[in-house]
Amino acid sequence: MRHILSVLVENKPGVLARIAGLFSARGYNITSLAVSETLDPTISYTTMVVETGDEKILEQIKKQLNKLIDVITITDFTKKEHVDRELILIKIDYSLKDKVKLESVLSKYAAKLTQHKEDTAIIEMAGEQEEIKNLLEDLKQFGIKELVRTGRVAVSY
Repeated sequence: MRHILSVLVENKPGVLARIAGLFSARGYNITSLAVSETLDPTISYTTMVVETGDEKILEQIKKQLNKLIDVITITDFTKKEHVDRELILIKIDYSLKDKVKLESVLSKYAAKLTQHKEDTAIIEMAGEQEEIKNLLEDLKQFGIKELVRTGRVAVSY
């Protein structure tokens, strides 16, 4: 099962490494990671997605995280009502003859043409993973040159 965890931490060097170390020491991969300052520059908001089938081990990891001096709070969004999004930038092959076709694809999603030059366009979208997956599938016809994604971010209702 995928778990979306947010960890509010003091914004200090080495905190992220200690958090990641807890997961890697137990053999769990963080499949998505996003970190940024909050309104208070001394505090950072870390959102990570971890896949684990064993709830007991996840609970143990959360207990270990709570023991870290720089951790303020931990929220597991898995069983809470929440909104989560991911940002993606996609570089595709582009020509003016494809403009109408591309605009038709983008209008199906909350995606937009951010920039374009001679033979390349950059598409931007923030959305749920399923929407992003569908957009990528639709953009394959244009030839995807490069893909960059952020980690997921989440907030509860």
